[in-house]
Amino acid sequence: MTHIVRTVDRAGAKLHKKEVIEACTVIETPPVVVVGIVGYIETPRGLRALTTVWAEHLSDQLKRRFYKNWVNSKKKAFAKYSAKYKDGAKSITLQLNRIKKYCTVVRVLVHTQHHLLSLRQKKANPPGAEVGLPTIAQKVDFAHKNFEKEIRVGTVFGDNEMIDVIGVTKGRGYEGVTYRFGVRRLPRKTHRGLRRVGCIGAWHPAKVMWTVARSGQYGYHHRTEINKKVYRVGTGIRYEGGKNNASTAADLTEKAITPLGGFPHYGIVKDDFLLIKGCCVGPKKRPLVLRKSLLPQTNRDALEVIDLKFIDTSSKLGHGRFQTADEKAKYYFRDIKKKETKKEGK
Repeated sequence: MTHIVRTVDRAGAKLHKKEVIEACTVIETPPVVVVGIVGYIETPRGLRALTTVWAEHLSDQLKRRFYKNWVNSKKKAFAKYSAKYKDGAKSITLQLNRIKKYCTVVRVLVHTQHHLLSLRQKKANPPGAEVGLPTIAQKVDFAHKNFEKEIRVGTVFGDNEMIDVIGVTKGRGYEGVTYRFGVRRLPRKTHRGLRRVGCIGAWHPAKVMWTVARSGQYGYHHRTEINKKVYRVGTGIRYEGGKNNASTAADLTEKAITPLGGFPHYGIVKDDFLLIKGCCVGPKKRPLVLRKSLLPQTNRDALEVIDLKFIDTSSKLGHGRFQTADEKAKYYFRDIKKKETKKEGK
């Protein structure tokens, strides 16, 4: 996390035209690769997958996902399927036409690229995403045209947009009722402990109701956080124009989003990123699913255009004083120079 300074643009509010400081989260988003299409038909029991079409060439990091032991395997996944593209791809075209004719929902299969991040994991995460085009035929053509191509986050999300973040929370293990539910502690002289529930229910019904606080697993839960404001869709330093991705119109200092010393427990942000307001679910390095808001946004906060004045890039390992390495070097060089002149004067 870091913090930003921005000007509030909310007519009638007390903070209108004033500067505020807000906490923000940086989410690194390397480009995903399109590897397939899934077509769904509607049934009385919900959606059912009609057919799936895969790309001709799939990377090893995706193939690892389909194996339990990649090292000792023969690594022949999709070998027969890729051969279908050699005979003019007639069977592939047939399946695409079936999706266009019968399906009501079309989703693309994409996978992450962990080799672009400083993570130990070599196995890709393959989430699916729905295509936002008017007709089924356009969706299928768009997905098929982008097979084996990268999709960057800037083509999906934009500045000032509200998004939802889906992930798994930090795991805290087995916890008691006081920490898990915030139950009030019992008086000091209570027999057999005081960090507990005084009464877990009446004699009848002869069971413990689900509403009664009990100790158990806390954290490591799947959660969806809605309405996260996107303050900036940043370009990664590996791309053109990404070296100054933390500069603003009011702060022309040439600096990247990574603070001095890197983000604690993470490192350097090299790829595209999202700067969202507040916190988000999960610890560092845990994968997240980002999606567009499912509801039309009419709130003033959601429609407000964000004017960033300053993005903090000082060290997060202590009381950061410097925004860039050059600023830090100039400061300490000046001190050294003063000491040298004092020694010469003596």
